[in-house]
This record gives sequence, structure tokens and C-alpha cells, in this order.
Amino acid sequence: MAVTTVKSTYSLDVESVRTLEALARRWTVSKSEVLRRALRIAAATTDKGENARTEALNRLQAAVRERGVDLAQWERDVGTERLAAGSRVESSSR
Repeated sequence: MAVTTVKSTYSLDVESVRTLEALARRWTVSKSEVLRRALRIAAATTDKGENARTEALNRLQAAVRERGVDLAQWERDVGTERLAAGSRVESSSR
């Protein structure tokens, strides 16, 4: 069965082209196939609405874990900073 294709021309920045080529090599497919897959993935992700936002949060949290950020310590630091800022505001308004 023949598949209908449409030739198109697009302009990409150098980094995008390098990424496209790297994915094509990694997946051992054509650059066109990489673009088709990326479009399908993007369409499936954006159709999820609320899930897309949750997935973005999950990716952010994973990135924080990968970088070894101690979230409990970060929370304590922010709390201390907020208390200190509140004290400065109170003393300046007297």
C-alpha cells in the first residue's frame, strides 16, 4: 500500500538540525521519520491537557533529583529567608 507524502521545506536553527541528525543516527531512521515521531509525540502530549502539566511537573522534579538538590534543605532555607524578610518588614513599619 502506497503512503502519500508531501515534500516541505522548513528552516531550523543549527542546534535543532544537530539534534535531528543525532536522533536519526540513534534511532537508525531517516530525519523525516524523526520529525514524524516527534510530531506524533507532541500531538499526543498536548491532547492530554491537565496531564501535560502534570508531566511537566514530573520532569521538573526528576531534573531536580538528578541534580541532587536537597528539597528539604531548600524548604528550610526558604522558610528562614521568609521569616527574616518578615522581621525586616515589621521593624521598618514601626
